[in-house]
Amino acid sequence: MPELPEVETIKRELEKVVLGKKIIDVIINHPKVIKEPKPKDFVGALEGITIKAVIRRGKLLILELSSGKALCIHLKLTGQLIYPGDAKSSRVSFKLSDGKFLDFRDLRVLGELRLISDWRSLKFVKELGPEIFALTLEEFKKKLEGKKTKIKILLMDQKFISGLGNLYAAEALFRARIHPERPAFSLSEKEKEKLFKEIKDTLLEAIQHKGSSVDAYRQLSGEPGDYVRYHKVYDRQGKPCLVCKTPIKRIDLGGRGTYFCPQCQK
Repeated sequence: MPELPEVETIKRELEKVVLGKKIIDVIINHPKVIKEPKPKDFVGALEGITIKAVIRRGKLLILELSSGKALCIHLKLTGQLIYPGDAKSSRVSFKLSDGKFLDFRDLRVLGELRLISDWRSLKFVKELGPEIFALTLEEFKKKLEGKKTKIKILLMDQKFISGLGNLYAAEALFRARIHPERPAFSLSEKEKEKLFKEIKDTLLEAIQHKGSSVDAYRQLSGEPGDYVRYHKVYDRQGKPCLVCKTPIKRIDLGGRGTYFCPQCQK
């Protein structure tokens, strides 16, 4: 599933090409992805409406509209936004006033589109924790206090910190030299400081390289993200650690494949 760097990349790219443009037409090829309102009402409420702002909250994209409503887009596992699209290989296409299409593509049809009055009222949005960039070091340390949950699982919990998922949690833990199975409360003050820094640095570097295309994720242009070349542990099972040459190990943790170096991470 696209994480903060991938969704932030798309958000920034959307800002460059859709702001101030009107939605002239909406073509629905697969109504399942439209969660609210009904497809007919979805189309009627969008035609002739201008896109005023693009916002990201966690892994959610929000297009704020001149009607006062918001088009919420959750890519889930295989969702993509492509511009310019062709309106044929998409689940839903939005024809804009420049004559081009913004395509929502989704191979497994797991993504979600919602047109609502207040995106902040969505249940899962209300439950989202703060993003790492909104926290001070002391606030981060306090959130870890007394937590018995394994640190990797805790970092992937969107109610704890939003935007961080399996890939970047693994990468940040490697860079901080922390074993993914460590209980959160067991981290020393120095380890907490290191982890805080490495989470932020990892995400910023991934944004700089337009995210990681390990599965279905693509930039708005359809090009893959380039950060895969810089992965230290993710999807490198059996390959030598880039620091100590020990083979990278993979275990199942919290229902997800977790990659780490058994020598470097303690």
